[in-house]
Amino acid sequence: MEILRMDRDRLLRYVVQQLRNALPDDFDPRPDIDAHLDEALARLQICIDAVRPWRQGCFDPLHSTQYCSFLYFLAHTIWRSTGNADTPTRLFLLNKALNGIDLFYEIEMPPVFFIGHSVGVVFAKATYGNYLVIYQNSTVGKNHGVAPVLGQGVVMYPGTAIIGGCQVGDATVLSQGTSLVNTDTPGHCTVYPAEAGKVTFKTTRRDALQDIFRL
Repeated sequence: MEILRMDRDRLLRYVVQQLRNALPDDFDPRPDIDAHLDEALARLQICIDAVRPWRQGCFDPLHSTQYCSFLYFLAHTIWRSTGNADTPTRLFLLNKALNGIDLFYEIEMPPVFFIGHSVGVVFAKATYGNYLVIYQNSTVGKNHGVAPVLGQGVVMYPGTAIIGGCQVGDATVLSQGTSLVNTDTPGHCTVYPAEAGKVTFKTTRRDALQDIFRL
């Protein structure tokens, strides 16, 4: 994959310097990042190549959404390969500081996902289906230790939430401001905010995934 504005070595130095500026301790993250950078970039390319508005085969570190996803892939790749949390924790904190997102390195994100705007997004340790779309100020969270299960092609528009024991069917779209709490969806539907205490399910008129992904 082509890295715009810099080569691989410059990207390595770039991330290390950011970590040292944000967390000025004596820890050296360079060996971990260098050892796992190529695998993280390969995972990132799968994601970038699937997103329709993005140029395939190109990663721009100054594209905030791409960089947000890159920091997650790097942290998760290091953690699952080494079991050591030192560098992943620092990458998680850097991502939180730069992009306002809470995406812990232990979370198993799908191969392809799209974060519309990262500010205020919170991910719990839930189950995430492929082709997930999530926008700003949205939350996936646990309720009394129970996490939701999201099917494939779930779209969460701004200000939405999926909390607790929810089985969210494939191709479920949460309209802006909608919250699901311990509530299942049938899939292939759009969910609207609660009226009389219950959310409303309607047939989805337009497939938003076609605009976002190369399917």
